[in-house]
Amino acid sequence: MKQQIDYRLILIAIGGLVFNLLFWNETIGCNFAIFSVLVMIATFTDRDIPYHNHKLITAIGHLAVAFYLIYNNSVLAIITWFITMLIYLGNAHFELLKSTGTSLIMGILQVLSGPYGIIKKLLDTKLGKVNIKPVIRPAKYILLPFVMVSIFCFLYSIANPIFAKYTHTIANSIRDFFVNIFSFFFVDISIEKFLFILFGCAVTAGIIVGIKSKTLSDIELGSEDQLERRRRDLKRPSFGYEFRTLLAGNLIKRKMALKTENIIGVISFAALNMLLLLLNGIDVATLWLNKAIETSKNFSAELHDGTYTLIFSIVIAMLIIVFFFSGNLNFYRKNKWIKLLAYIWMAQNIFLVASVFHRDYDYIFNHGLTYKRIGVLVFATLSLIGLITVYIKVAKHKTTFYLYRVNSKIWYVLLISLSFVNWDVLIVSYNINQLDKIGVDAEHLMSFSDKTLPLLEKNRDQLTKHITSYHHYEPIETDVVLEVPDTVSAATDSLTKAKPMSELERKTLETKNAQDEFNKQLDRRINWFLKRQPIGSGLSFSYLEWETAKVLKYKK
Repeated sequence: MKQQIDYRLILIAIGGLVFNLLFWNETIGCNFAIFSVLVMIATFTDRDIPYHNHKLITAIGHLAVAFYLIYNNSVLAIITWFITMLIYLGNAHFELLKSTGTSLIMGILQVLSGPYGIIKKLLDTKLGKVNIKPVIRPAKYILLPFVMVSIFCFLYSIANPIFAKYTHTIANSIRDFFVNIFSFFFVDISIEKFLFILFGCAVTAGIIVGIKSKTLSDIELGSEDQLERRRRDLKRPSFGYEFRTLLAGNLIKRKMALKTENIIGVISFAALNMLLLLLNGIDVATLWLNKAIETSKNFSAELHDGTYTLIFSIVIAMLIIVFFFSGNLNFYRKNKWIKLLAYIWMAQNIFLVASVFHRDYDYIFNHGLTYKRIGVLVFATLSLIGLITVYIKVAKHKTTFYLYRVNSKIWYVLLISLSFVNWDVLIVSYNINQLDKIGVDAEHLMSFSDKTLPLLEKNRDQLTKHITSYHHYEPIETDVVLEVPDTVSAATDSLTKAKPMSELERKTLETKNAQDEFNKQLDRRINWFLKRQPIGSGLSFSYLEWETAKVLKYKK
């Protein structure tokens, strides 16, 4: 019987060409949304990829982000697009998965397996009486050694400049050899574009050719949310049991193991509660009851040096609670005190999160909004949600898998929600509205995306007025005789060189210099943005970029 070519190989080849059409020499915009729609069509019409509710839900979440990119192609939205695509692929190919985190892992493995999927399909393909397997099979003897040699050549090149010189020469010669051969046979296509098409084929294969390993899905299939009391099997101890044995030694192997765990837990939580009570007491006295904010207060040190450490300590606190309440101690009749102390410690950690929110609010109130300060709010929120789910785990006898499943879903929803906010414009707009209170950080305002340029241009006069000598780009020399900017008249120039300047004159001149530099930087950015428009074709269209160019051209 004559064997035909696997139809997926044809789809993979078409996918590589479509991938090239959508993304070659294009920026991010409509093309990502079109690609997402094509992926949905391919995976929903494939009989080997079953339909189920999780597949539909993650598809809707991904498509929402994909179409939002047409409006605003922000960095966060782009990252979310990739993450939600991987989660969707994991859910689509493995319908038994229960958690978003595992779906992300399986999605990554799914895409990485693309080249293997192509080779596997080629090995099973015959063209009439011609078998491709003898041609493809030797590649496995070359591919892995080639990858290992390339890695070590790169490492040795970093360590030894002479070796790097020889390696670079050899690599260039090999590249030129293949480029010349390729150019001889294919005049109308560059080797870079050909490799890009191959990359598109690999991506397409990772999307439509499912991997065979079901290990993680089988593990999740046997995991439940509700904790059950189980007799310990000393011949096949669990990881948690082995870890407790490491801490408690032979005590945990005795008949009174639960009693020992309970006593250790009571002592531990009592000591930790006293320690955290001292810390929270200091916060109450110095943070919550101190209504007058000192202008000399070092908010940066308090927030950046302390907050991340506090959040890390809260994560450790959750892990300790999970450690004690992951087994039969949940069902021990005399666990009343350890549960009470654990609840008190969770409540104190929630208060600690509230103190983190307070510090971040003080910092934003006095110094404006930044991505780091928003990040603190997000991490603190996730810590608060984690503490709530840990409380549910202890109170309702839930498993550790329940924590993993619920929190990964919450993170997934939060990530998508945050992607629909235009953070650059929000931050710049807030800081401009608070100019009288926080002043101007010119470098910070200039660090955001081009979408903020119309806002900066609109408020140019107001921003310039608030810029002082402390908000400049390059450090200004503080010698007695200062170099005056070109905008200052020649008469003033000769006057400043003739005699030393007073402190007031010095600050006035530095402020003038900083203001001129801000205007020059803003003009350069606007001109550069307009010069780069448009990039690519209509496939790269993004509404906010188009609107930004329209507004700036109108003002020019």
